[in-house]
Amino acid sequence: MSALVLARHEIGASAGLWLALAAGFFVGFELFQLALLILRFETFPNYLTVYDWPGNIARIVRMTPSVADMVSIALDEWLIEIGSMDFAYGHGIAEWSFVLVPAKAAVALVVALLLAADVVLLRALRKACPLPARLGASIIATGGALLAGAATMTMTWVVCCAAPSWVVGLAVLGVGVATAFALQPIGGWLSLAGILLLAATATALARRLPGSRREAAAAIALPAALARAPS
Repeated sequence: MSALVLARHEIGASAGLWLALAAGFFVGFELFQLALLILRFETFPNYLTVYDWPGNIARIVRMTPSVADMVSIALDEWLIEIGSMDFAYGHGIAEWSFVLVPAKAAVALVVALLLAADVVLLRALRKACPLPARLGASIIATGGALLAGAATMTMTWVVCCAAPSWVVGLAVLGVGVATAFALQPIGGWLSLAGILLLAATATALARRLPGSRREAAAAIALPAALARAPS
């Protein structure tokens, strides 16, 4: 049986756990960004804005002639903004904010689903897979999640720019602003690399599930080798 079929069967058998883990990872990632901003600037948010995301998307589609520009603009549309406003300047200026961008949230959800799948498969292999292999898979999956997650952060900081970006998250974490913005062009590649690491981990784990073609081949090869061995 193929590894993909076995993985789907295993995840389906633990669908409740898989969905709970994915939801926990996704919500935890978004809350982590908000908590990071609160801890970094030592101020609680004092405003929340919900944008008309469906209406804005429809307006972009209707008023943007170029399809490439339409997609680019739509991917950056905001849904929710939570931040700290300093009202010492006229109508106020947003010092920092966490922004929920649906396009970036979709990437974070994919990461959460893959990470949850890796956890479910590791759980299924806790007796059949050697500890070093499980530790290695855990490290790779964690690295992939951190890589993709870092490149999916959506924060703003008045020192950097008004657009939510993963490099703002790096700057908040202490990376120099110039260095952070020098890394901005590779954000998409980092997200892709992290997702591929998570998917590769799931594939490797699925191939170790009992009943996979690799396991079946090993089971056939062992008796044959014993039969050829000199008595």
